[in-house]
Amino acid sequence: MATFISVPLKKSSEVDLVKPLSKFVTATYPAGEEQAEYIRSVEELNKLRKNALGRPLDKHESSLEILLRYYDQLCAVEPKFPFSENQLCLTFTWKDAFDKGSLFGGSVKLALASLGYEKTCVLFNGAALASQIASEQNLDSDEGLKAAAKYYQLASGAFGHIKDTVLSALNREPTMDVSPETVGTLSLIMLAQAQEVFFLKATSDKMKDAIIAKLANQTADFYGDAFKQCQYKENLPKYFYFQEVLPVLAAKHCIMQANAELHQSLLAKQKKRFGEEIARLQHATELVKTVASRYDEYVSVKDLSDKISRALTAAKKDNDFIYHDRVPEVKDLEHIGKAALVKATAITPPLSAKFTDLFEKMVPMAVQQSMSVYSQRKAETVNRLVGTMREATNLCNGVLASLNLPAALEDLSGDSIPQSIVEKARAIVQQGGLQSIEQLIRDLPELLTRNREILDESLKMLSDEESTDSELRSKFSQRWNRTPSGDLYKPLRAEGGNFRSVLDKAVQADQVVKERYNTHCEMIALLCKPEAELTAAIPSANPVKTLQGSEVVSVLRSQLARLEEVKKERERLEAEIKGVTFDMSSSFLTALAQDGAINEEALSMSQLDQSYGSYSQRVQASLRSQEELLGKVQTSHQEFSKLKQSNSEANDREEVLKKLASAHDSYVEITSNLKEGTKFYNDLTEILLKFQNKCSDIVFARKTERDELLKDLQQSIAREPSAPSFNVPAYQTNPAPTAADPTPAPRTVFQPQQPQVKAQPPQRPPPPAFTPQAASAPDNQPQPGNPPPMAPPSQAQGPPYPTYQGYPGYAYQMPMGYNPYAAYGQYNMPPAMQPNMQPYVPYQQAPAPGQGGFPGGPPTQQHPYPYQQQPQHPPHQPYYPQQ
Repeated sequence: MATFISVPLKKSSEVDLVKPLSKFVTATYPAGEEQAEYIRSVEELNKLRKNALGRPLDKHESSLEILLRYYDQLCAVEPKFPFSENQLCLTFTWKDAFDKGSLFGGSVKLALASLGYEKTCVLFNGAALASQIASEQNLDSDEGLKAAAKYYQLASGAFGHIKDTVLSALNREPTMDVSPETVGTLSLIMLAQAQEVFFLKATSDKMKDAIIAKLANQTADFYGDAFKQCQYKENLPKYFYFQEVLPVLAAKHCIMQANAELHQSLLAKQKKRFGEEIARLQHATELVKTVASRYDEYVSVKDLSDKISRALTAAKKDNDFIYHDRVPEVKDLEHIGKAALVKATAITPPLSAKFTDLFEKMVPMAVQQSMSVYSQRKAETVNRLVGTMREATNLCNGVLASLNLPAALEDLSGDSIPQSIVEKARAIVQQGGLQSIEQLIRDLPELLTRNREILDESLKMLSDEESTDSELRSKFSQRWNRTPSGDLYKPLRAEGGNFRSVLDKAVQADQVVKERYNTHCEMIALLCKPEAELTAAIPSANPVKTLQGSEVVSVLRSQLARLEEVKKERERLEAEIKGVTFDMSSSFLTALAQDGAINEEALSMSQLDQSYGSYSQRVQASLRSQEELLGKVQTSHQEFSKLKQSNSEANDREEVLKKLASAHDSYVEITSNLKEGTKFYNDLTEILLKFQNKCSDIVFARKTERDELLKDLQQSIAREPSAPSFNVPAYQTNPAPTAADPTPAPRTVFQPQQPQVKAQPPQRPPPPAFTPQAASAPDNQPQPGNPPPMAPPSQAQGPPYPTYQGYPGYAYQMPMGYNPYAAYGQYNMPPAMQPNMQPYVPYQQAPAPGQGGFPGGPPTQQHPYPYQQQPQHPPHQPYYPQQ
């Protein structure tokens, strides 16, 4: 009787996990030991997948352990990598486990860029393998019974988990084998078999008949529920696998009811209810007769039938001769109780006892995203404080330059170059003078052009693939059931638009810097000349040596020294602000573990206030100190100006000295701006190259998915009738088989339809020997049993698909078109009818080009690139767009 149902495993295509995951690791984590460790873990993950899915698995616990360990690792790695169609795109292809479902509306094979799909299919295989291992157990031993019950309950839990999660994991219609209806039914079947194992264990242990009857009755209920589930869902009875399963479920429902009645009859006999005993045994007899008459090829009930028959014969004999108890109707019998001893195993990873997370040190993507946003907030805070101090310093320098300080205090002789001007001229020459600035200005357009070309090429790849996808969607209509490229590329296009906006702002910044340079280039050139020429270019004035010992001069010098100290203090403060570090990952991990989510803004703002609150106060104090000193300097300078001789020569000299001081400050600022611009463009080039790689990865992944889908469509269309049917003349119809020919009864109602192979037609059979019966038939009539001859195939082919240029380095052409109405082979017909027949056109299918694994790409949901963090600049006010 012990016929147990097991489930076949799904088959998966090979996937290269190393290249895309390693690419993400190298793009996300800095080079070093941590990055190397993660790359080694990626290679281990790839090996684990090959061990779990890339080879036939034995029906043994060790094989199940490998499958479950891979499933556990997928659950652990899912939150740590941005698996999605438009980020880290990995396409997993799986075949229908039963491999016949597509003939009745499903899809034999499905490829999805979804880790949830991979998890679902791996868990299905775990459940299927558990059912196979359970079916192989020796049920004559306690160990075998315990193992079988354990694995059936595990299989039931796994199938039930898939039922609850598959639609949300896939976000599209799954293949029939993992559809909620199918796996829900399989879960019920496995639970019923686990209950049956407990019934066998109770029988083996010779437990009380009351307990055994309740176990059997519950088992019958479970099998009945599974049978109803199969019939309730309209697709399942048509599904090839369930054509074999349905009779077994019906048979076992009856068998377990019969067992329940048998053991309840023994209980009735013990209670001296002999009429009830006979009624229950008669009912049991009817049940086993039903099984024997309808399902004998699936389940044998001979032993059980004999046992019931002997018990019934003995009970009737005793009752007839001794007890004469009335035999009640079956409907009047007391209901047998139920005892459920099984429960579907809850699927809560880790399922494997030997599981160790390969990426234990890697933080989840939610934490990575929060860290990225925190880094941007921190950079904004640092830039705000540093920028405020730099603005104040620039303001101070501008005020002093307008007052010709400190040069006016040094220029009391009236004819020599002030020492501050000499030092400024020397500093400009040491930095390269005009030549260095002009070289930087000449480099900017080339860097800008390079970045624009990379961005344009990236977006062009998306547009080309999107155009091809739209053409195929228009051609195949609802059959083209993958995510539209236009929807998938929206985040990438938004990111590209952001890059274009950043470049436009950078161009404006370039223009501002060039205009400033044109304004000051003449005086900068003067500072670059030898000291003698510089002296000659500065007008002389009457000496004012009488001011050397003036109290006003002393006060002014003291005030300027205090201003210099304020500026030096700001440099030290800026270094301290930039040096503040705090690891927020532990805070984010704690929040994620406690609440299941991260309130990044609240945590980040709290930490930033704590870390930078005191520095903000010191910055404001520095600004107030400078404002007070500048007011005093301006007052002292007015007194100093009154003491100086007022004449045109002195005024001209002071004006030139002011311009030279301002030219030095402008040179320093322009040089910093240009270096910042050069660094900005070079950094942006790396970011845009990553963006280009991401675009090329997703385009290549979509191309691979497109090829798979085209191949599946061609195969499904090949299975469809290739031409409308027509009535064949009677004289061309093969004679029906005679009554003597046996007609074997099919084991199942539906047999899988195999796609017709359009091979070369057979040779024309030799003409039949002349007999009186054949004299009136045409010479070319086919003989019974021989296939009708067919005309030679035409060389015509269907129209080719348009070619697609694809990503550089991946030249390929779309597969050849199919002819959905490939004609039937031409029958040999009388010459008068042959002109009306169409030539035979064979179905031509060009093989899809082979594809290897495809790379992945960096994430986008968090701020994925380093440009999101504010770069650190030299002490000046930044002009380039702060990203």
